[in-house]
Amino acid sequence: MIEILFWSAAAIAAYVYAGFFAIVTAWARLFPRPARKAAIEPRVSLLVAAYNEAGVIEAKIHNALALDYPAERLEIVIASDGSTDETAEAARRLADGHRVRVLDYPHNRGKLAVLNDSIPQLRGEIVAFSDATSMLAPDALRLLVRSFADPQVGAAGALYQVRQAHQAHIGEQEDFYWKYETFLKLQEASLGSILGAHGSLYAVRKELYPYPAPGTINDDYVIPLRILHRGYRVAYEPAAVAYEEAREMEGFSRRVRIWTGNFEQLREIGALLWPLRLRELFFFLSHKAGRVLVPFCMVVMAVTNLLLLSQPFYAVLAVAQGAFYVLALLGAVWRLRPKILRLPYYFTMINAAAFFGMYHAAIARRQLNWKTK
Repeated sequence: MIEILFWSAAAIAAYVYAGFFAIVTAWARLFPRPARKAAIEPRVSLLVAAYNEAGVIEAKIHNALALDYPAERLEIVIASDGSTDETAEAARRLADGHRVRVLDYPHNRGKLAVLNDSIPQLRGEIVAFSDATSMLAPDALRLLVRSFADPQVGAAGALYQVRQAHQAHIGEQEDFYWKYETFLKLQEASLGSILGAHGSLYAVRKELYPYPAPGTINDDYVIPLRILHRGYRVAYEPAAVAYEEAREMEGFSRRVRIWTGNFEQLREIGALLWPLRLRELFFFLSHKAGRVLVPFCMVVMAVTNLLLLSQPFYAVLAVAQGAFYVLALLGAVWRLRPKILRLPYYFTMINAAAFFGMYHAAIARRQLNWKTK
């Protein structure tokens, strides 16, 4: 029984990160069905929800104003969620009431509350969401909206990139992880639809915005998935690039917040069960639900391996596991070289955050601040 537990946990972890990768890659090569794209210029509202982002909000607005998109068809809206710094004041200095507008909410209520209240005030038929710390390539918006030429596309996600990865302790590992995620999304999109986007840049048809409950954490996953539930596709546009500096992504609390959202997202499986969407359900179970199981699999593998030490083969495996976790501990303190030696720390850190995320999602039941670093 102990051996069965060990190998079951190992098999789940291997499937989630390698098996699913192989299956979806082969499937996309054999039976592609990409969304139709064309050069269009719909009216777009770029909505930036911000909380205490005075340090970057002006740069964000300048970046948005420099986008290669017709000025008369683009509005930039900064929605300040009860910021206690000068976020709203800094944004107003660049606002003209038409091309750049500021919605200054007096109380901090969380990101989804701000999005829900702001959507009815927007003028665009397409709403693009972007984080304050994310900068957009000049052609990002123009390329992103191409997917909406297909009437079956209700939402579209852009490519997320990590810049200056070497300047952060885990920046290069984060960059590697997002390249891996990008490849998976490309395959899923080629087969029909991705399930969620990245908050750095994604867009939806305004008429399809689902108004999630204010306590929802990962808006960039829940909003596209609920649009998918209504029968629309969620496209992926890797040519539309949004990027962040690696230092913006550091912090264990950020990982805890993401994991809290990941656990809450499991309840969204109902959107794929009725009406039944087998392909997307397969993506959800393999890509999203499977990731939630991996931290528990790591614990099971460690504990069962210790119980099997009397057998030489498992003693060797225990040494390998021990070496992995020693590298993880060393990686938490030093920038190991070569950089591949830092992967154990990154992998262990993001999975350790899952247990804190589970606590917040299932036990604490309190709303995490949507801007947590």
